[in-house]
Amino acid sequence: MSNSQARTRSLPPEGGGLQEALKARAEAVTGLLDRLLPPAAGPRGTVVEAMRYAALGGGKRLRPFLVCETARLFDVPGEQALRAGAALEMVHCYSLIHDDLPAMDDSDLRHGKPTAHLAFDEAIAILAGDGLLTEAFTVLSDPRTHEKAEVRCDLVARLAAAAGAAGMVGGQMIDISPQRGSLDLAGISELQSLKTGALIRFACEAGAILGEAGAGERQALVAYAEDLGLAFQIADDLLDEESTPEALGKPTGQDADLGKATFVGQLGVEKAREKARELVHSACARLDLFGQKSDLLRQAADFVVSRRS
Repeated sequence: MSNSQARTRSLPPEGGGLQEALKARAEAVTGLLDRLLPPAAGPRGTVVEAMRYAALGGGKRLRPFLVCETARLFDVPGEQALRAGAALEMVHCYSLIHDDLPAMDDSDLRHGKPTAHLAFDEAIAILAGDGLLTEAFTVLSDPRTHEKAEVRCDLVARLAAAAGAAGMVGGQMIDISPQRGSLDLAGISELQSLKTGALIRFACEAGAILGEAGAGERQALVAYAEDLGLAFQIADDLLDEESTPEALGKPTGQDADLGKATFVGQLGVEKAREKARELVHSACARLDLFGQKSDLLRQAADFVVSRRS
């Protein structure tokens, strides 16, 4: 695995298992986001406050965790992985702000508290999302994220593609299109591979980019991420069907109320759950070439379909 001797050791996996590791990574990423988004004085301070409200307001931080764990496979320094993970989380939080707007899903709850457009107003929420999206690329392009400009450029290009019209934005467009209610299983899979899966793919590929991994290692992580992303969305559909707003910290049943096609709607609860388990098995098999060093990534795949929020 390339350049591991030239690098300082990354943050080790926490010995207590996945939950402790997730908690430790989440705390580290939240702390870094706090430093990267310092409060500002004057009129622009309001939009920074809204950015901080969205970015520091909780969540599992699964995407930064995946960046850090895939980077650890190649002995990437922990601070570099955290910076890439924080940049990705900024993009994710921007997408949630915009997704919750009245023009999109019109949600009033996120992580158990009022959504950004209710805590502030719609204009400020839009600007806060814009601010988080653009700030993410400031973080990725900084030499502290990686000393090599070509590595930073690769990260920037990959995240831009994952977030744009060929990725998350394209998926969101399909989601709000008139055709959304009549999608078949292939159409739903395409939608979710863009809307949800694109950022998860970047999360796993970013660790390989930071570690200057070989093509085979990089492709194995992309394949893992593609399985994981679909399993994640099926689990989300199941939670939307079976859980409560109090347990999830966000509204439930919105897709069904709007007549949107979902994995659960197409397959039924039991077959959807079986499909998610199959995807987890496939995702874990993609990691065989990394041996025991990828154990937390395997556990993360199991967590994705067993989580309750």
